[in-house]
Amino acid sequence: MASLIVTLTESLILNNKDQGGTISKEITSIGSVYKRIVTVPNGVDTTLVVFKSTVGIGADAVMDINNVKYIRVTNLDGTNSVNLSLQIDPAEDNTAAADSCSILLEAGNSFMMGSPEDGIAVDDDAATLITALVDLQSIIIDSSSNDVDVEVLVAST
Repeated sequence: MASLIVTLTESLILNNKDQGGTISKEITSIGSVYKRIVTVPNGVDTTLVVFKSTVGIGADAVMDINNVKYIRVTNLDGTNSVNLSLQIDPAEDNTAAADSCSILLEAGNSFMMGSPEDGIAVDDDAATLITALVDLQSIIIDSSSNDVDVEVLVAST
């Protein structure tokens, strides 16, 4: 087993005053990692990773939702943004997603989260804080009309 150390460093001097900072988090007992660079072709929605409680043998990008501790998706493109779609399984039954949340992932930026199990929720009829979280089922990228490279890293116990 290994420890994954994630360090975020912000370097900013504004009006001769340091406004940056560094925050580190150690995630212990990491036993496996899934890491790859994926070229997302223009006009093709591309599934980067799927999370399930039952993982079939030979399923390349299917991760055991109970073991995942860290997820990072980075847009490696220098110019083009992508739409990152978080597919949500509110029934938590290992079937297709029933809800989704999309965010813009600008060129050079990253999206990170911890465990996908009970880690997300959406509500389309009320702008309120949701505390009853459900499972993230998968992450899909839409690159619009450009070919864009993204990197995905998933660390699991």
